[in-house]
Amino acid sequence: MIDTAKDHALGARRRWAVLAVCSTGLFLVGLDTTIVNAALPSIGRDLRTGVRGIAWIVDAYTLVMASLLISAGAVADRVGRRRVFRAGLVLFGTSSMLCAAAPTLDVLLAARIAQGAGAAMLSPVALAIVVGVFTDPAQRARAIGVWAAVFGVAMAAGPVVGGALVQSLGWRGVFWVNLPVIAVVLVLTALVVPESKAARVRRLDGRGQALLVIVVGGSVGVLLEGPRLGWASPATVVASAVVCAAMVAFVRLEGRRSEPLIDPGLFRRAPFTAAVFSAVAVFVALGATLLVVALYLQDARGMSPAAAGAVMLPLAVPAIVFAPLSGVLVSRHGARLPLQLAGGFTALGGVLLFVAVGEHRPIPLLLTALLLVGIGFGFANPPITTTAVSGLPADRAGVAGGITSTARQFGAALGVAVAGGFIGGAAQTELAQHARPGWVLVGCCGLLVMVAAGFAPSERGPGDRAGRIR
Repeated sequence: MIDTAKDHALGARRRWAVLAVCSTGLFLVGLDTTIVNAALPSIGRDLRTGVRGIAWIVDAYTLVMASLLISAGAVADRVGRRRVFRAGLVLFGTSSMLCAAAPTLDVLLAARIAQGAGAAMLSPVALAIVVGVFTDPAQRARAIGVWAAVFGVAMAAGPVVGGALVQSLGWRGVFWVNLPVIAVVLVLTALVVPESKAARVRRLDGRGQALLVIVVGGSVGVLLEGPRLGWASPATVVASAVVCAAMVAFVRLEGRRSEPLIDPGLFRRAPFTAAVFSAVAVFVALGATLLVVALYLQDARGMSPAAAGAVMLPLAVPAIVFAPLSGVLVSRHGARLPLQLAGGFTALGGVLLFVAVGEHRPIPLLLTALLLVGIGFGFANPPITTTAVSGLPADRAGVAGGITSTARQFGAALGVAVAGGFIGGAAQTELAQHARPGWVLVGCCGLLVMVAAGFAPSERGPGDRAGRIR
């Protein structure tokens, strides 16, 4: 935990400065989850790869991040959160430079894997630092709302920023842009962010971590490569069996450990389970939408990267507007209402995308569909983050952030994998038709969030303002 003397020394301005620094690092993590989508057609042409190859460019990053987030949070709780945060910035910056200079697809994928590892050291650790610095319950709730909003805005803004960068600097520009920001954040971290550790240090779970990598990476790999290899092919069948066996072993192992990587008992709590499954569903919808629309606009409709990014702006703006509103709703009424709104708008967006994406369909129809999905995404993040963090003890904030972020990134990777499977191998003229099952998926994800919202807390009384789930 933060030293008591240092804690008292942190004035209001210093606390918000810490939030600004951590949020900037988090912004880079979220931005790099989606900014590459705008560059995918250009990367595919330059490095001569198809839909599945460029889908791996997205998933190599998200899968590694999803697999390592929880362990990164636990390591930070043990050795120091600021130390791990700074190490993550260095790794993220170095790997971004390698991505920008990559001469082949294999080199780019390797660099994206390293970039995902660096991102895993930033996201949950940043949240743990923020939770530790903001000791006042009301201020902490507002700070978590800002944190969640920044991540949502970053992910939604990625295609817009990426389109502008690709248009002006080429696809390598989406990686070069990270370096000056990281340099500034490194300096500010040394000046502003205090060191902190968990009051109670957990033992690391090496076997659980290895099994989690197999489950997360294997399941997405099967979904992405299954259509190409054939669902009944020996490779697909064996890979599926390995994933299932790893899942069973993981559940059994975690159930026996006194300090598991992911405590199965947490999922007996309806609010926590609702938050995790909502996170997966929302980000499946977002990942699928970003991949398919980016390819549809540039390949099927022939738009420039900048024009395609501008069309996808309705995904970003609602996150800026509705995430703060969602945070207010959470503080006043609990997580249920904003989650219901998130699910409803996402489901409507999926239905409209089914109609809007096609040959010679009017762009305003597509803009409306993206706006609906963007509103749903804006409403989703604050209640998901607040519910998940509130469901765990304060001294395990790193693990809390890791579980929530793992669900997000796993969902994004699943969305890319499933959507990539739908449109993989499709000709440019057939892309819209092959994407239709993806819009059904987006609508179903919205409905799933609405169902999960029924298990989220609907009210927050005076005793809940410390962030505790009722």
